Amino acid sequence: MRQIVLDTETTGLEITQGHRIIEVGCVELVNRKLTGNHYHQYINPEREIDQGAIEVHGITLQSLLDKPTFSGVASELLDYIDGAELIIHNAPFDVGFLDSEFKLLDQTFAGIEAKCQIIDTLQLARHRHPGQRNSLDALCERYDVDNSQRELHGALLDAEILADVYLMMTGGQTSLRLANTDDKQEGRGDGFEPVKRLSSGNRNLSIIYPTDSELDAHEGYMDLLGERGRSIWKEKIEAP
Repeated sequence: MRQIVLDTETTGLEITQGHRIIEVGCVELVNRKLTGNHYHQYINPEREIDQGAIEVHGITLQSLLDKPTFSGVASELLDYIDGAELIIHNAPFDVGFLDSEFKLLDQTFAGIEAKCQIIDTLQLARHRHPGQRNSLDALCERYDVDNSQRELHGALLDAEILADVYLMMTGGQTSLRLANTDDKQEGRGDGFEPVKRLSSGNRNLSIIYPTDSELDAHEGYMDLLGERGRSIWKEKIEAP
């Protein structure tokens, strides 16, 4: 199963105000393992970037003037994501901007959802953690994913972090390390150590038995419960 964790940065929040994509970052998962085949591109939006957006991602128009426009990367991006399951945090935002960019080039473009299945991790998190904060930073804290380098938003960095969060949130992954790599190759180039998970097949676990003093303390607590009312646990232990 091929999945692409995707994130974008933009010149502003509203497509209706003509805002454009300025960065796309993608991380590939195959059978829930990082492959190292990522896609990352800065894009010249050919328009000013809102100051509020710059404060979020730190990307200025001056730094993008030598980068390709979206028309120059559209084909390779579409080839990269085509047929994959896209994993996106707050998917309507990113998908809306991607659809807008592709439709500026081709009005007949049917939309990203015609080419890819989409998982919105924000909706997934809200379903699993109702009434709680479910921003990417909040999920990192909840699932103990290192986001210490995320002082500013960045599409590739956020995609890598979201990959860790998604695998932790959905379970079943024993290791996020790249397959068939040595220790020097396992890093992802961002200073992060990949999340490590215990294998469900590991049965070599130590059995720790209670000491005599712990058993005496437990028995005393059971007696105290009995004095305060019915002690179901003590009755079960003493039952013939």
